[in-house]
Amino acid sequence: MTLLSNAAQLGFTVDLIHRDSPQSPWFNSSATRWTVLRDTIQRSISRSKHFKFGQYQNSFGVPVLPASGEFLMEISIGTPPSLFVGIVDTGSDLIWTQCKPCSCYQQTIPVFDPSLSSSYKPMDCGTRPCRHLGSNYAGCSSRNTCMYTCQYGDQSSTMGDLAMETFTFGARQSIQNVVFGCGRQNQGTFRSQGSGLIGLGGGTMSLVSQMGTSIDGKLAYCLVPFQETNSTGKIMFGTNAVMSGPGVVSTPFLRGNPVTFYYLTLEGLSVGSSRILFNGPSFLSFANGNAGNIIIDSGTTLTLLPDDFFSDFVTEMTDAIPATPVDDPQQFFQLCYGASDFERINVPTVTAHFTDADVELKPLNTFVAVDQETVCLAMASSSETGLAIFGNIAQMNVLVGYDNQAMTVSFKAVDCSKMG
Repeated sequence: MTLLSNAAQLGFTVDLIHRDSPQSPWFNSSATRWTVLRDTIQRSISRSKHFKFGQYQNSFGVPVLPASGEFLMEISIGTPPSLFVGIVDTGSDLIWTQCKPCSCYQQTIPVFDPSLSSSYKPMDCGTRPCRHLGSNYAGCSSRNTCMYTCQYGDQSSTMGDLAMETFTFGARQSIQNVVFGCGRQNQGTFRSQGSGLIGLGGGTMSLVSQMGTSIDGKLAYCLVPFQETNSTGKIMFGTNAVMSGPGVVSTPFLRGNPVTFYYLTLEGLSVGSSRILFNGPSFLSFANGNAGNIIIDSGTTLTLLPDDFFSDFVTEMTDAIPATPVDDPQQFFQLCYGASDFERINVPTVTAHFTDADVELKPLNTFVAVDQETVCLAMASSSETGLAIFGNIAQMNVLVGYDNQAMTVSFKAVDCSKMG
């Protein structure tokens, strides 16, 4: 469903804020850096458990934990514009925000009131967007307007009117007739500082799909490392998201069922010059061999790998690092080192070998400080989730671009804090 197919080519950039950054409305000044990281990882694991292949084949928005996304984008909605702080999520499609009047969870910023917006348009039941809801169709109101519903993995839920509205990005870039959910009944574990979700997946309801050819199907983001608390990342659309030139490598992605996810093919990982072949199964029934054996996701913190492959990788890393491992105090991470030892050693470069694209992972992409004295491998077994995921620590200080027309994901090593 492309609603903007006749629009001119657009290019714009918006700040991307980690939810636990001091610049985030969710920042908790009393929480330590280490507590924040542990909470982030726990959200990540909980989120990934709801990504199991085939579990949500009929939904337009893949159910995940609604508070589990890690990056926020501020946009405006309506005419005149009202602030909307949304969780950015490449692992879901639906865009929704709380709307008055409603049975709402408490939120810090004012709840959007569509009666005050001259550009708000509820969708009739016979419209194409309403038909695209599938199992998320909640019925037709007495006013013949389309109702949606979406229940997430932890039983949180949102339900309300499907509508069109004007979305404004930054100070100037406005896009009309964006289909979204105007949530009238929202309950569960949603946090008060956020208004809703901004789905960037491959489904028809996602923001990227709706903007269609006006952005030429292009989206890119650049995530700053956790420790750079005074910097923001960037998310780019359209002409601003074009990736070319020296240092850019590209790999094809595949669509599955659900179409939300971006499935890549990981052929192996190298620790220095030692390469480990990845024989993880494809998650796509139509794919040849192991094509489509891992998804890339901005909302999952750790990289998750099949158990046997992960065990082989840990063995290679242990052999290559000239230091004695220590136990993780929380008994979660499999490979950890004392922070003082870690600062003095040369950590080997890891290379992720995707089809046609080798992505170099620096120590900031492979290890993370979990407390003042301990640094651990930022990867884990996917045995609990059943799905291999290339997580966001592995993507930090990497410009990651999605081209939905060429069906490719591109990578380029950059300093994300210096992007204008």
